[in-house]
Amino acid sequence: MKTIEQHFLVTFGTMSAFGEKIKSILEVLPQKPGVYQFQDEAGKVIYVGKAKNLRSRVRSYFNKQHFENGKTRLLVKKIRDIQYFVVETEYEALLLENNMIKKYQPRYNIQLKDDKTYPFICVKKERFPRIFSTRNIIRDGSDYFGPYASVRMMQTLLDLIRQLYKLRNCNLDLSPTNIQNKKFKVCLEFHVKNCLGPCEGLQKEADYNDSINEIKKILSGNIHEVISLLKAKMQSHSANLDFENAEIIRRKLDILLNFKGKSTVVSPKISNLDVFSYVDDEKSMFVNYIKVINGAIIQGHTLELKKKLNEEAVDLLLIAIAELRQRFSSASKEIVLPLRVNIEIPNVRITTPVRGDKLKLLELSSRNAKFFMMDRLKRLEKVNPEEYSERILMSMQKDLRLPSKPVRIECFDNSNIQGSDAVAACVVFINGKPAKNEYRHFNIKSVEGPDDFASMREIILRRYTRRMEEKAELPDLIIIDGGKGQLSAAMESIDKLSLRSKISVIGIAKKLEEIYFPGDSVPLYIDKRSETLKVIQHARNEAHRFGISHHRNKRSKRMLEGGLSAIPGIGKETEKNLLIKFKSVKRIKEAKKNELAEIIGNKRAGILIDYFEKEGLFEV
Repeated sequence: MKTIEQHFLVTFGTMSAFGEKIKSILEVLPQKPGVYQFQDEAGKVIYVGKAKNLRSRVRSYFNKQHFENGKTRLLVKKIRDIQYFVVETEYEALLLENNMIKKYQPRYNIQLKDDKTYPFICVKKERFPRIFSTRNIIRDGSDYFGPYASVRMMQTLLDLIRQLYKLRNCNLDLSPTNIQNKKFKVCLEFHVKNCLGPCEGLQKEADYNDSINEIKKILSGNIHEVISLLKAKMQSHSANLDFENAEIIRRKLDILLNFKGKSTVVSPKISNLDVFSYVDDEKSMFVNYIKVINGAIIQGHTLELKKKLNEEAVDLLLIAIAELRQRFSSASKEIVLPLRVNIEIPNVRITTPVRGDKLKLLELSSRNAKFFMMDRLKRLEKVNPEEYSERILMSMQKDLRLPSKPVRIECFDNSNIQGSDAVAACVVFINGKPAKNEYRHFNIKSVEGPDDFASMREIILRRYTRRMEEKAELPDLIIIDGGKGQLSAAMESIDKLSLRSKISVIGIAKKLEEIYFPGDSVPLYIDKRSETLKVIQHARNEAHRFGISHHRNKRSKRMLEGGLSAIPGIGKETEKNLLIKFKSVKRIKEAKKNELAEIIGNKRAGILIDYFEKEGLFEV
């Protein structure tokens, strides 16, 4: 206990009465799976956690590793009491932890985020059960199916049920006594053949309950089982020459088979399983859940978990699994995950696929998680642009392994045509957004011919020599539009100015959008849908656009001043002969190569055609 006492003294200053109390609890903690609660001086639960070994896990909060984390150190300072609950397995601890987090909403725990209450389909516990949609779950023994992230999907199922089965939609008390006493009369629903009149005893309860059982199987995703049952009934009616009822069942089968055909079928080889995948950033994790029954996806949902204490990804994923399986009443015997987890779930096999249909399911789930995260970020950008910018910068810092957030980004690009009118552009992004008033053009002064590397050395040296002389703000990140060559050229100027330790520099190559780092020949490939790559691409495209605009203006000015003879390879005599023949520059541009060649020869005609074709397309 010497180490724990030392850290108590560092944190609390002295071994006070509450410190002695906590120390005594730590000494007697069992080495069993369980859940622990940290409480503050008011007795409020501020953190709930699970453990495979309560003794090791709880004591770890008072060692050096945890004390180096600012958020955890703040949590430990507020602990005044520790409660714990021993269970049989780690999975039981996971379920108990999830329930306690929802009950107490502790300040330092992750938050399960849902923007709304999702709808369910309720099969009411009563004689002749009603079936309807609801957002309120009443614990009265009724069966609830869902939740449905898509209201359209839920309505599609309810419409299917109405087409297949004649059920009541009234709320009458259909007790045996009331029916026998003829208390009720059939309503319009009976006359339009939407109901078979159980209120007057015209439909037997056993027949009604058979329909309810089939409906429950459909709502559980077991459509195949219902189809097999209906086929058997249809054959039985046909064998007994009861063709009227056989035809009624055939129509039901057609409806069911049509519905099944529209379901997202994965593979008939896959039985019942749950698929979980996740994406995360600095503040949240987004866990996607897909439920597969009899080879078809029947439900999908994405859950956001707000991080609080730099939790490990696997711990957050386990909390999401417990929550979503409980929420969707899943009894699947197999779970597909993107990583291995050190936990056993009774009667459940955990799979991490490397190929085949299950891997495709995992990839589908991952795409859905990414789309959900991107949608949240877009909404956040509109509602809270400051928080959105902060998240983007934190993601960029993590993805690019930067020492600090890239608040100020400067991106450089070269433009020229066959070495003429060489120019460069520098665009500036602040907090992930263009700062157009700080964009700058450069005319290349010291380079002859099409030498992009030398041009990059020149503009980087000129830009930051001046910024340093003016004591202006330097960027956190420089983006070079180009691969290893352009990046190496830029770094020569950066090293000349002794800025390597002060500014991070990357290059982006166009072909596969590879990210290069100085001195590293192996590129980094960032997810094509990530916000980090989008910001880099936006900056690169802005630099390209801004550079081309300046290049076009410069070239147009030179053309006005020098005419066609300003084009490299075209002299005054050639220009004179062309104007005598075609009368104007406009007609020369419209002429075909063979027409030009008759006047000035193939070589010069080729130069003119290439120049006119590249007026809007420049080497970079």
